[in-house]
Amino acid sequence: MLLIRNGRVLDPASGTDAMEDLLIRGGKILFRRKGITEKDALRIAENTRYSAAGSDTAAENDSINCITGAPESGGCSGTAEPGAERLEVLDASGLAVMPGFIDTHSHFRDPGFTWKEDLATGSAAAARGGYTSVILMANTNPTVDRPKIVTDILTRGGAMPVRIHTAANVTRGMQGKECVDFDACAEAGAICFTDDGKPVLDAETLRKALTAGARLQRPVSVHEEDPAYIKEPGVNAGGEAAAHLGLTGADRKAESTLAARDIAIAEETGGTLIIQHISAAETVDLVREARKAGVRVYAEATPHHFSLTERAVTIKGTLAKCNPPLRTERDRLAIVEGLADGTISVIATDHAPHAESEKAQPFTKAPSGMTGLETAFSLGLRNLVRSGAMPMLDFLKLLTVNPASIYGLDAGTLAEGAPADLVIADLDGTWAVRKEDFASKSSNSPFIGETLPGVIRYTIRGGEVVYRGAPDGRPA
Repeated sequence: MLLIRNGRVLDPASGTDAMEDLLIRGGKILFRRKGITEKDALRIAENTRYSAAGSDTAAENDSINCITGAPESGGCSGTAEPGAERLEVLDASGLAVMPGFIDTHSHFRDPGFTWKEDLATGSAAAARGGYTSVILMANTNPTVDRPKIVTDILTRGGAMPVRIHTAANVTRGMQGKECVDFDACAEAGAICFTDDGKPVLDAETLRKALTAGARLQRPVSVHEEDPAYIKEPGVNAGGEAAAHLGLTGADRKAESTLAARDIAIAEETGGTLIIQHISAAETVDLVREARKAGVRVYAEATPHHFSLTERAVTIKGTLAKCNPPLRTERDRLAIVEGLADGTISVIATDHAPHAESEKAQPFTKAPSGMTGLETAFSLGLRNLVRSGAMPMLDFLKLLTVNPASIYGLDAGTLAEGAPADLVIADLDGTWAVRKEDFASKSSNSPFIGETLPGVIRYTIRGGEVVYRGAPDGRPA
């Protein structure tokens, strides 16, 4: 058992912000109360008996009476036999206890590009960032377009310290032509369908995917960048960064025109559409109006799109190159507003590790993307909560209960009986982003050198501590 005492419990699913203790047993949250003592926990170990058929109701009720102080319990004076069950006590004084974060958009580069990242290093980065569940994108090599590849990733992912889920592709080989066998990939465990990294340009192909997704209860997640509006990817057309680099760049219409088309198809089919890594104010408005009209459309925002503008490209160069590109302050503020008013439902990292040598190339040749799992929480805390854009619990919804609901995950809450996936952090602490401290295999972050708020001290998956951090943000 694990007893977490004296923490500030922040549970957005129930609206809780209170000093409470958590008792964890068998990988689940057994009790969440104020004032659970070690003696209480030992009494529960003695009284709560589990069998293959389930829990012993009388014993469990006795344990509940013990914790709540009901008169019929006779108090909690009983003691268990020494060594009957191991109890670890974690003192969370001064720390926040929250549901483990869920990332709906990560690239672990495995299989095929493991010099950038692999399942083990990606999972370590996730745990360091407070994430206990991660959905992997399907632009690997081979692409995730067959059931056996889904099965391979999930099988190997089962041994990782965080919960690994994977998307399957929309089209075979991400070629935009032949649809995958949606039913077979879903049966193998694919949690959604996406050709992320490429847009689905053919409307009929997307219609088939959304129709299948509606039947299988799987979202279709889309990368909205029409190449007809892109001269050079990774830089905002007509902006200061494009002028600085002497490039034409990627027009904002590349995103908004495809998003408008795809929202219409989602409305027609009844499928669930996810607009990935939203970057333009016009697209935020499209999603807002569609959601008001009852269309099953959701949007992701990345920490870099709500934290940075195109000016970062002029300072950080290729470390700030991403697709879709960083845009203007107007766009950044529109994304922040969309997160605050519920238009944008999820913060997704788009964790995109690349080797240092790849990012060292000239801008037009360097790959797009940045590592994101280890800095996401802190960037949200700084740029959404500390900025006054939203309360803490609303911010946490974007990392926990919202993605869990959209993807149908048993996660995102600290309710009794829920899986014991949680993160404990020092909200008042700060840490320095240092290249040498990344748990990821890559360190392509434009935030290196910054000092950020919010230190992850423990990440717990299924009741097991999978990451322990020091007060300065480094692994303990």
